[in-house]
Amino acid sequence: MVENNKKIEEAQQRLAEEQLKLVEEQRKMLEERQRMEEEEKRRSKKDQEIILNKKNARPKLSFSLGGK
Repeated sequence: MVENNKKIEEAQQRLAEEQLKLVEEQRKMLEERQRMEEEEKRRSKKDQEIILNKKNARPKLSFSLGGK
């Protein structure tokens, strides 16, 4: 009986460790996804600023109307 209890405890311990690993992996994946989403937002905002020429993100164009 004591041996069975010990086996059950060991099995529960292994299960708890596996669950902890799964939770940790899920947390890491969530953090990575959030980091990638934030990076994509920054990239999109930068592209919009270039398109709309905010903060002088684009070099000014100059044209000359009189030519030789």
